[in-house]
Amino acid sequence: FLPCTPKGIIRLLRQTGKDLNGLNAVVVGRSQIVGLPAAHLLLNENCTVTVAHSRTRGLASLCRSADILVAAVGKPEFITRDFIKPGAIIIDVGINRTPDGLKGDVCFSEAIETASYITPVPGGVGPMTIAMLLENTCEAFLKQHRP
Repeated sequence: FLPCTPKGIIRLLRQTGKDLNGLNAVVVGRSQIVGLPAAHLLLNENCTVTVAHSRTRGLASLCRSADILVAAVGKPEFITRDFIKPGAIIIDVGINRTPDGLKGDVCFSEAIETASYITPVPGGVGPMTIAMLLENTCEAFLKQHRP
C-alpha cells in the first residue's frame, strides 16, 4: 500500500490534468512519512525530483526552478513568493498551529498570485490523506476477501 499523504499528493497532481512527464519537482522536506515517499512517487510519474530542506543553500532559487513544489517542511508560511516559479503547481502539506490559526508551509496569500494551482490549508492535502486511507482500507479488504 502506498503511504496515504504522498498518494493523495499524486492524486491531486493528476487532477490538474497536466502531463507530469519531465516536470521539475522540488520537495521541501525529507521526512520518512511524507517528503521522501512523495519524492519517490514523483519519480514514478517521470518527474525530475530534487529533495531539499529548510537548511538547503540557495533554497529559494532551487524552488523557483520547480514546476511542482511540494512544501512539507513544518514551518508556517516558510515558502513565500520569492520561492515560486510563475505557473508552478504548489502542494502545501504543512499544518502548523499558530496564534492566528492553522497555517500551511506556504504563504497562501502570496502564492495564489503566482501559482497555477495551490492546495489550501486547511482543506487541501489533509482531506486527501483521509480519502487515501479509506481507499487503502478498501483495497486491503478486497485483497483479503477476493477468491
